[in-house]
Amino acid sequence: MTITIAANSVPKPPAEIIEGFRGAPTSVISDNLARLPGAVGLKPYHRGGKLVGTAFTVRTRPGDNLAIHRALELVGPGDVIVVDGGGDETRALVGEIMKNIAQWRKAEGYVVDGAIRDVAAFAADDFPCYARAVIHRGPYKNGPGEVNVPVTIGGSVISPGDVVVGDEDGVVSFPAAGAAALLEAVRAQVAREEETMKAIREGRYQAPTANPDQIRMKGRAA
Repeated sequence: MTITIAANSVPKPPAEIIEGFRGAPTSVISDNLARLPGAVGLKPYHRGGKLVGTAFTVRTRPGDNLAIHRALELVGPGDVIVVDGGGDETRALVGEIMKNIAQWRKAEGYVVDGAIRDVAAFAADDFPCYARAVIHRGPYKNGPGEVNVPVTIGGSVISPGDVVVGDEDGVVSFPAAGAAALLEAVRAQVAREEETMKAIREGRYQAPTANPDQIRMKGRAA
């Protein structure tokens, strides 16, 4: 069946912007995105290391990975292979062979809304892989599928070229257009949190107080 390829490559923001997010916790990024975006239900299966890159998206039929194989012919340095497998957990879409292909292509890692297998190979490697589940049952390779179209990953919409960041807490993504301003806000919050930690160590910390307007609103609601 047909695999539709909407684009052979994705635009990438300046390298210094991408590298800036390598030290940014996903929790702080999320805080500065109104705590709304972020894939729900995925967890890391690799040994360790940060995932930072731009989304090279794939939409598959549940349990079928032909479209991912087509995408692997096109991905390159800086690409995060983001797979919308519909959250299906009955068949693995990615395994050790596809991990090795992606590494050889110098991709940054996988984000899979579906299952993987050969989990020991991922656990022994720092090549990032986030997925919903693990199962030994392999995929079909019949299609259909789409490459580089907007996808939904754990309730979060990810478009081709979006910046994708993953760490121990999970995966968050956002459009590249606002990445520079977001990075500045993230760095400011990290600095504030470091000052809070210092205040705790020195016995100066005081818990935040509620905004009076919020207190009045809660009273009315009650």
